[in-house]
Amino acid sequence: MAASQDYAVGASGSVDGAAVAPPSQYTGVVGIAMRYLGTPYVWGGASPAGFDCSGFVMYVYAQVGVSLPHYSGAQWNVGVPVSRSDLQPGDLVFFDGLGHVGIYIGGGQFIHSPETGDVVKISPLMQAGPHYVGARRI
Repeated sequence: MAASQDYAVGASGSVDGAAVAPPSQYTGVVGIAMRYLGTPYVWGGASPAGFDCSGFVMYVYAQVGVSLPHYSGAQWNVGVPVSRSDLQPGDLVFFDGLGHVGIYIGGGQFIHSPETGDVVKISPLMQAGPHYVGARRI
């Protein structure tokens, strides 16, 4: 899997040979995710008591009836690819060779549960730089 690339939309309107992602149906997950700002990072956590990155995404999407696996690498296989230039609120954004995931909130920012000792917070997407892998729309 060539996961270390950003998806480019070609002249044919496709993303790496796939159809362009339809508009997001789950922009409302951003409001849900924001409720958990400041929640501590807990490895393996998937509840408001504490979240790891994929547990946070899994929990937030479960609130709108979408079941996701509790592993960022497996979450990468859900939905359709979306180019960085076409990100919409609610899209999943992936980093560090699929070792980290967050939820795009718009305005070039994403919400995530970053690492031990940190809390759920908002970060600028551009800060991720070369660690950005790609995005998926559920």
